[in-house]
Amino acid sequence: MALTGQHFIAGLWTGVPAEDFQAWDPRADAPLPTYFADGSEAEVAVAASAAADAFVAYRRLSNAQRAEFLEAIADEIEALGEALLIRAEQETALPAARLQGERGRTCGQLRAFAGWLREPLHPVLKDAALPDRQPLPRPDLRLGQVPLGPVAVFGASNFPLAFSVAGGDTASALAAGCPVIVKGHPAHPGTSELVASAIARAIARCDLPDGVFSLIQGRSPALSVALVQHPAIAAVGFTGSGAVGQALAREAGNRPQPIPFYGELGAVNPQVILPGLLARQPETLAQLQVGSMMMGQGQFCTSPGLVLLPDSDGADRYLATLTEALADQAEGVMLTPGIARAYRSGADQLASQPGVSLLARGSNGGHANGAVPLIYQVSAADAQNNPALFEEVFGPCVLVITGAQGEPLNQLVASMPGQLTCTVHGDESEFGHHADLLDALAYTAGRLIANQMPTGVEVCASQNHGGPWPASTAPQTTSVGAEAIQRFLRPLAYQNWPLSQLPENLV
Repeated sequence: MALTGQHFIAGLWTGVPAEDFQAWDPRADAPLPTYFADGSEAEVAVAASAAADAFVAYRRLSNAQRAEFLEAIADEIEALGEALLIRAEQETALPAARLQGERGRTCGQLRAFAGWLREPLHPVLKDAALPDRQPLPRPDLRLGQVPLGPVAVFGASNFPLAFSVAGGDTASALAAGCPVIVKGHPAHPGTSELVASAIARAIARCDLPDGVFSLIQGRSPALSVALVQHPAIAAVGFTGSGAVGQALAREAGNRPQPIPFYGELGAVNPQVILPGLLARQPETLAQLQVGSMMMGQGQFCTSPGLVLLPDSDGADRYLATLTEALADQAEGVMLTPGIARAYRSGADQLASQPGVSLLARGSNGGHANGAVPLIYQVSAADAQNNPALFEEVFGPCVLVITGAQGEPLNQLVASMPGQLTCTVHGDESEFGHHADLLDALAYTAGRLIANQMPTGVEVCASQNHGGPWPASTAPQTTSVGAEAIQRFLRPLAYQNWPLSQLPENLV
């Protein structure tokens, strides 16, 4: 499929491609042919104005009509066929099988939100009038929800489909009744354009207002700031680095009218290993760790970057297996040259911390955008009071803290920043002997896992993908699952309202 290199704004393909803005093939370490337009504040203004206009009509659609729109988007994405997967592979170096699965997840979550619109999970809260109550009567009260308004969504680098143009933030905002303006990630603009073209066809198919969706391509931080600051934007969905997310969150909070900023910023996702299981299955636990950390070259927000290992039976066998298994892992190509450079810099910074030593290393292929898998170790004593050890190194890098049992383990958990996930590997009987530890972990993570690796986030009603700061800028929310829609709604109570004028679900 031919690419225009343009933005899609208010129903039109617009913008002049810049001669220096191209996608980059990280495997070939060379630019891909198409040039892309670089967005401006003026284009943000056009998209935001169109979104504000579309909001009036779009928010009045029934749940069934919005569900049909989401399903139409999924249909149109699938209709793109192999062209979408080929382009995404060129721009990200992700394998075809991974991208095929990600496309399935993207379409699956669109259809899941459609299903949750047709059969809402939340009960309708009603308090019937009590006219004879003393000393004062109670009026009829019914609690509904209304959409916030136009939402800005920032595409993620590591999930070009499932957390990008038609990803979970877009799906949940559209399901809530909010128009969406997507700031495409500059690492995969061709993939973004193809998905935007699918949404454009779905808009036409469902006869919706043009401003219900726009895609603005671009690289400059000023473009991102302009989008967050525009007065028509009512909320922001973001998946990306801590530094960028926190900077944009400040912009959202410093507006004359502050808006919610829903940022998922990553984590090290600690793996707590208890002595009983370690003594019986050290080799299995080590193999699981290496397999999980190598998924997507460690470029998952849930990649297990920290292991808390006790000094007990099986620890030496665990470390030996970890070393041997990692030596068999080859350097992989990262999503972008910038991510590859950041990985090497982050690994160097980790290695420079007091007491940290290299435990295991994968093979080095010498690729310009490659990442050599690395495992470092440090003692629990040296790890105390060093927050740098809990900073995410985005890629296939893991730190093992040895001697993590008893009070040293409790102290480490207490000092840990917020995490997306925490996993405990142990027997059920062991769990009962670590009640204080498990309680502390509940206040550290957004998802607690027993005896499974954290990579992979199931899209379902009961999922939570978020966590205490700094894993998430809004710890009370999730960016995955049915509850993600709640980010873009606000409660509205109807008191003594005429039954004929109530929303259908409140009658």
